[in-house]
Amino acid sequence: MYPLTIGLAIENRELLDQAQACLQGLPFRVIVEHQDVGDLSNFLDRLERMRPDVVLVDISSWREPLEGLVASIRNAVGDPMIIALHIAADADTILASLRAGINEFLYPPLQEPLRKSLEKRSIERSRRSSSTKGAGKSYGFLSAKGGCGATTLACHVAAELGRQNQKVLLMDLDLDAGLVGFITKTKSVYSILDAVNNLHRLDIHYWKALVSNGIPGVEIVASPLALGSKQQLKDEQVRHVLGFARPNYDWTLVDLGRSLSRLAMAALEEIDEACLVTTLEVPALHQSKQIIQTLLDSGYGKHRLKLILNRAPKRLDITPGDLEKMLGVPIYCMVPNDYPELYEAYAEGRMLTRNSELGKHIAKLAVKLGGLEEESGKSKRFALFG
Repeated sequence: MYPLTIGLAIENRELLDQAQACLQGLPFRVIVEHQDVGDLSNFLDRLERMRPDVVLVDISSWREPLEGLVASIRNAVGDPMIIALHIAADADTILASLRAGINEFLYPPLQEPLRKSLEKRSIERSRRSSSTKGAGKSYGFLSAKGGCGATTLACHVAAELGRQNQKVLLMDLDLDAGLVGFITKTKSVYSILDAVNNLHRLDIHYWKALVSNGIPGVEIVASPLALGSKQQLKDEQVRHVLGFARPNYDWTLVDLGRSLSRLAMAALEEIDEACLVTTLEVPALHQSKQIIQTLLDSGYGKHRLKLILNRAPKRLDITPGDLEKMLGVPIYCMVPNDYPELYEAYAEGRMLTRNSELGKHIAKLAVKLGGLEEESGKSKRFALFG
């Protein structure tokens, strides 16, 4: 079964005991547990941070309109399955729950109906995940903090995959900086904002009008130029655009910006693997540890995380093994430091050449991510270690 994450807000002891007894026998994980449904603000804050797949909420003592409760949960999480629990099968409450948009209404005994509801949701998520397999692979590039170089790596990896005769989409979801267009020298009047505002007419013809072709083999969707545009993007809209776009490409690379924003968390639901880019700076390592732990706690599998150490010096003050032990995930590769070369390229208004030393290392990263070793006839050891 697909591994669901669960959020609980249950005050009634009988309902809580029965729900926990049911969950103990299922391969699902409770990541939010809240026993004061009246303290809605705290519960919503925890939901927004952890974003569970399913929310079980006790409405036995709820006296406000259920529409408000449902809207608050969906605004915090996106589109979870909401299961209302009640101590009795009251017909008026059941009807009000369904009208409010609650997915399921359950009452004691809970074990069998709750198990069936969760298994049904698990099957739906599994089918959704399977439907995207073989329809293009996607990577999200995320900087532990500003200046770690995730955008630079995403742009150059995209360029190298394009050189390998791959069909690549490079999407800029860094709504604070939006440097993909600057690095690739792509100029477009359209952005990701145009896509999310036109979901009703989003087809391949409209999509082709939005993308730019600044790099051979790579189509680019820029971030909006106006500051504050991130307020106009909703989680479900971004997931919809990613779900539409990725089957049309061999590779979809997404610049997720720095740290772990709500928008990045939403995008990662539609992205196969996350490339977390860090440096050896103490603040960057601290942020990396926080991001990794948050992703793992939210159910994001460790196998989907690729840790990239950027601007690595020739001699490390810490061993790779100690670094991996500290961060909790293996290092996928290291990219050496060559700031003067990169500065010169950007100052001249161009990207790194493939024959430059730094360009060669990033090209090796691209080939490794793309699993193209055999096609290129190169060695399979592309990282400095790991």
